Amino acid sequence: MRAAFCRGPETVVVEEVERPTPGPDDVVVAVRSCGICGTDLHWYHDTMMIPVVCPGHEIAGEVAEVGSAVRRLREGDRVALEGISSCGVCRSCAAGNYHLCSSLGVVGITIPGGFAERIRLPARHCFQIPSGIDFPTAALSEPIGVAVHGTRISGLSIGQRVVVLGAGTIGLAAVIAARSGGAGEILVTARRPQQRAAALALGADRVFDDADESGLREAVQESPIDLVLETVGGAADTLETAVHVCRPGGTICVLGVYTKPIMFPSLFVVAKELRLQGSLVYNRAGSRADFEIVQDLLSRDGKRIGETLVTHRFPLADIAAAFRTADDKGTGSIKVTVTADALR
Repeated sequence: MRAAFCRGPETVVVEEVERPTPGPDDVVVAVRSCGICGTDLHWYHDTMMIPVVCPGHEIAGEVAEVGSAVRRLREGDRVALEGISSCGVCRSCAAGNYHLCSSLGVVGITIPGGFAERIRLPARHCFQIPSGIDFPTAALSEPIGVAVHGTRISGLSIGQRVVVLGAGTIGLAAVIAARSGGAGEILVTARRPQQRAAALALGADRVFDDADESGLREAVQESPIDLVLETVGGAADTLETAVHVCRPGGTICVLGVYTKPIMFPSLFVVAKELRLQGSLVYNRAGSRADFEIVQDLLSRDGKRIGETLVTHRFPLADIAAAFRTADDKGTGSIKVTVTADALR
């Protein structure tokens, strides 16, 4: 089968590899869509570790093969995949915190990912997608799951005022999560016109240019900000902005992946008694997994979400062009997806 690999900075190629076979608890999924993530662009530019395996972790497809012990899924089921692989038996996994598994595998970084015709993953990390939802929209389950998880563990309450820093895919997913979680007002910072339009379409009340920090600070004087969702990461100074706009006693949730050391405004964190919450992917809190909540969101509003976020679609053979498009926001791109155009 065909799978993509990064063979150097800004060099993504398609190669022939052996087709995976399922273990007893696994399924093999025929990939129908895999989105290019902001994290993918980090390794694309060599600002974080280049994966030695096939990358890609925003995945949706059809179950092609089922392991002997799998009972919940059948061939032909349409599924969205979590971008991790846990052991399923350790203390963290038993508690539903499988994202903290000591044997955690990261899809597309440490285990083969979704820029391929097929992928193998434990069946417990696969979730059936609602009828009527196309695969590129279903693949958005992964970034929306990240935002749902961050919003849940941050303790968002109905009516609270939220700032989302950044309007990439995770930032826009955070708008979806905050709105569905009962936020009273959502303010967003965005850099590109398409991001501004998407944020408003998905439920943001106001959008500020990311360079207009004075405008944002003026707006937050009107009423306290209870929760800041930071989604930029990289080498940005967004944590400092978050500390300044958050009310005393408020919460900052860090969703962005920082690739360089950043200044930490500890004096203001202490003086304002801020809660700084890190957030890693998704888990099962209580009786419901974050991905199950995402499927509910997609069943209600998936068409609008997909039409707003998915801007470009490329076949696997053109993955190099897909990455160039995702990297160049001047193309109007938000979410670029890759599809294995012909299974062999």
